[in-house]
Amino acid sequence: MVTHYGRTWWALAIRGIVAVIFGILALVWPGITLTALMLFFGAYVLVDGIFAILSALFHHAGNERWWLLLLEGIVGIIVGVLTFIYPGLTAFVLLFFIAAWAVLTGILELLAAVRLRNEIDNEWLLALSGIASLVFGILIAVAPGAGALAVVWLIGVYAIVFGILLLAFAIRVRNAAGIPSGNIPRAA
Repeated sequence: MVTHYGRTWWALAIRGIVAVIFGILALVWPGITLTALMLFFGAYVLVDGIFAILSALFHHAGNERWWLLLLEGIVGIIVGVLTFIYPGLTAFVLLFFIAAWAVLTGILELLAAVRLRNEIDNEWLLALSGIASLVFGILIAVAPGAGALAVVWLIGVYAIVFGILLLAFAIRVRNAAGIPSGNIPRAA
């Protein structure tokens, strides 16, 4: 399983970089309108879902749990598409879309971390990102009326933390698979 993740460590790294960029944008522009927030979130979740699916497809051979990452990607794409299809949704409904996505992503990441615990050291990075997703989703679900500005800041901080943890995990998986740091696969 480490070999499979190691071959596509770059997909995990891209997901982490996109999350950090999204988080920084949310913090730099805190007065962002709800429509812009929906577009940023929709784009982020869509890209994250696409890369999760690509990573799952690369891992399907010899890995009986590849479907967890595939499911995470499908959920991300569905939530991203719904965000674009229904731009007139109220902030309340959008927050529950975000909360549901974060909770599902967190659960799937925790399951993947449990699966990896016997194969690599420090799989806690993936588990910690799963816990961060769960806490984020639960906080939004419990207090949806906290205000758009507070939600933007919460989303920004979450995305940065999640992205950094995912980047660290990608580097850890790459190192565990014995892949040199400059080795980025080329298109066939």
